[in-house]
Amino acid sequence: MPTSKLLSAVGNAELTFKNRVFMAPMTRARSEDHVANELTATYYAQRASAGLIFTEGTQISSQAIGWTNTPGIHTAEQIAGWKKVTEAVHKAGGLIFAQLWHTGRASHPDFHGGELPVAPSAIPFDSQVFTAEGPKPTVTPRELTIDEIKSTIADYEAAARAAKEAGFDGVEVHGANGYLPAQFLEDGPNKRTDEYGGPIENRARFLLEATDAAISVFGPERVSVRLSPRIPYNDMGDSNLEQTYMFAVEALEKKKVGILHFMESANLPEGAKPFAPEARKRFSGLFVVNVDYDQQTAEQAIESGLADAVTFGRLFISNPDLPERFRTNAPLAPSDHDTYYSGGENGYTDYPNLP
Repeated sequence: MPTSKLLSAVGNAELTFKNRVFMAPMTRARSEDHVANELTATYYAQRASAGLIFTEGTQISSQAIGWTNTPGIHTAEQIAGWKKVTEAVHKAGGLIFAQLWHTGRASHPDFHGGELPVAPSAIPFDSQVFTAEGPKPTVTPRELTIDEIKSTIADYEAAARAAKEAGFDGVEVHGANGYLPAQFLEDGPNKRTDEYGGPIENRARFLLEATDAAISVFGPERVSVRLSPRIPYNDMGDSNLEQTYMFAVEALEKKKVGILHFMESANLPEGAKPFAPEARKRFSGLFVVNVDYDQQTAEQAIESGLADAVTFGRLFISNPDLPERFRTNAPLAPSDHDTYYSGGENGYTDYPNLP
């Protein structure tokens, strides 16, 4: 059998990942009262054979909440809950990063005592938010003041410190999927005229300051940043996507960020220009790709030099021992979409390993 680069080790100055099959962050809505629990620990420990696990989006503050039954990392109870998770993953031989999350305008007053969610600009968009009472339409957000922006950056640093206390091996700044850092970065949702709006140097400021906050706690090698230039979440838009995101990539390179987690489908429409190869040229850290990869296309991405590792989402839901299945060419179990956010063990911790 030919040697698989996908299953070979990779690393940087701080960490060694036992394979390049990383687990993507995925909202699973199993954290009642926004606290990771024993079930969360079981779920992640089952998947500790991944080279690296990125947790589901984890709120940096109460203001950051935008989805029911998702975990936070800004209270003592939440830190204690995550400690159970990191201890379980480490005991099983794995590495795990906390994904630091602020949903911004992709939230609802139900999560904020009736107050409006916040955003770079008071621009509405057409979507739904998963609340305790079921999906509800989004509302027009409130524009953050400069002082509030500075306070939010401080929340990123506090969340990174909480993640370190909880035993995480690093953190990822969630700059993708149309959440708050992306809302600042793209000029569709950001119409500010101060130092956080207008030219790309200003619009990128929030993402880069959040990244600096994480680096101040973990150092650059243990920080990942996730970007998604054209993944259609939360009604985003930019007048020059490639220019905007290549600026962000170059700025992250200057900060010597350890991991760039780049979302772009492996199956772009015919004629569409991929951004990932250009981002790869401009970034010297670990370049990790995501969206619609399977074993074959992941191997190709690594063999070609496009990526150092690949994150898998749905495949890890139903195949907790995914690297071993890749190694043995075993059948892959399908996941049940109806149980992605249903709560409880069903469709969460009850997918078996290979016999």
